[in-house]
Amino acid sequence: MYGVCLADATVDSPHNVGGTDALQKEHPMSMLTVLRETLGGFKSLLVGMRITAREAAKPLITVQYPHETLKMPGRFRGHVKLILDPATGKSRCTACNLCVRACPSDCIDVEGLKREGEKKKSVTEYVLDFTTCSLCGSCVEACPSDAIEYSKDYNVVSRNREDFGRIDLVKNLQGEAAVWTKNHPTPQPAPATAASTGLPAAGNPVAASPSASASAPTTPASASASAATVSSVPATTPPVAGSATTVGAPPQVPEQKST
Repeated sequence: MYGVCLADATVDSPHNVGGTDALQKEHPMSMLTVLRETLGGFKSLLVGMRITAREAAKPLITVQYPHETLKMPGRFRGHVKLILDPATGKSRCTACNLCVRACPSDCIDVEGLKREGEKKKSVTEYVLDFTTCSLCGSCVEACPSDAIEYSKDYNVVSRNREDFGRIDLVKNLQGEAAVWTKNHPTPQPAPATAASTGLPAAGNPVAASPSASASAPTTPASASASAATVSSVPATTPPVAGSATTVGAPPQVPEQKST
């Protein structure tokens, strides 16, 4: 009904005396205009098809989320995290609390402990309240040890608000520390060698020194074994002139006359 009334108003308008037919009579569409509009439409069709073909030939950029994720740019600011020292596999944080003082939202709580043999304190607890953090970066700029930085965690979701109110950064760093320990195993001590212990190597018997033989105690069993060995060796003493000897018999000792 509204369309009919609008059509009647258009026809009865004082600026359109005579209706639509009168307008077409006053401004007839020439053949040249029809051809120009047809060619313009065909050109726009070709341009659209060219763009479609060009985009269809490009490689797919669709990311199958959540199985695949995009690499976040370097300037992206997630919640802060502790940095793992690549030389020691531990956190660089010394629990100086400068980040706590610089935070305008009062959302950082740090605890540290000085262990035996260390010159500086080591962080034992670094808790972040992400519900009040404004990601201003004051803590990152104030840190003298470069121990914290922005993380690239953008998909931080949970069904519990308390998970964001208390984020333990030390606990999160333990996962990276475990990977570092796996890739940097502790070197095993070298086995003791014969030169360092002073003992002969296995399979290479070395004759005992005279001093060792002299210092070794003599037992009856060893003495009898030595006597048996000496008796089993044939005598090689040259015979004494004027005495008969038998091969294999012990040499005869000449009797000495008493004066």
